[in-house]
Amino acid sequence: MSFSLVVSITAIAAFLLGIGWLFFSPLLMRRWGMTVHEEAIVVGRRLGTVYLGMAIILFLAREVPVSELRLAITAGLLFAMVVLAIIGFREYQAKRVNASILISVGLEIFLAIGYSQVLIDDIKVLSGASL
Repeated sequence: MSFSLVVSITAIAAFLLGIGWLFFSPLLMRRWGMTVHEEAIVVGRRLGTVYLGMAIILFLAREVPVSELRLAITAGLLFAMVVLAIIGFREYQAKRVNASILISVGLEIFLAIGYSQVLIDDIKVLSGASL
């Protein structure tokens, strides 16, 4: 998977999540089988803003050539996708959320695989360039 493709998919997902959490937090919480609390809506709106900012960064970075900056973006997002997938699955196992979280977990695993491939390829390019 190419960097451009994986960050474009992530940017689209982040944009949709950003809009969802910013304007429809209760709906997203109910979708996962969670109880809606005012405090959680506040956190959801703030999270939505972060997702929208991330979507903008990724959209603008989608054509960045192999570099240390691209390596940092890739490594950071790989970490985030792996941890999100683990947390989502553990929350499902603990019955704090319903099975619809597994859709998110599946997407996170897919993106983690893509970021892993990009990271390996970029490290090869960067290490070859420095020899």
